[in-house]
Amino acid sequence: MKYLSQFCIILGFTLAGEALQRIIPLPIPASVWGLALLFAALCLGIVKPQQVKEVSAFLISIMALLFVSPAVGIVDNWSLIQPRLLPIVLLLAASTLLTFGISGGLTQLLLKKGGKNRG
Repeated sequence: MKYLSQFCIILGFTLAGEALQRIIPLPIPASVWGLALLFAALCLGIVKPQQVKEVSAFLISIMALLFVSPAVGIVDNWSLIQPRLLPIVLLLAASTLLTFGISGGLTQLLLKKGGKNRG
């Protein structure tokens, strides 16, 4: 029963994200809305981490399996993707490098800031 209640909490935020995506006319995916709502609920203490811990760990462990469907979609639409492959690859490479740079810089900044507080 514990797993079912944890899954229902996550599913509730997913459904709330779907509702927000339909109500608010911004080009933000429903899954991002749902994640933002769950993050806010966790930060505000509305949802405690232990209330979703086990199911979250399970979903992370099967994450690779969850990408099978999008991969099949790419294969099915290869004729549409192939003419645009070079720009797609360049954008993916640029966004990956940008993400690495920002993540690394932010991590270094936080480590420096955390080191000063330790005395």
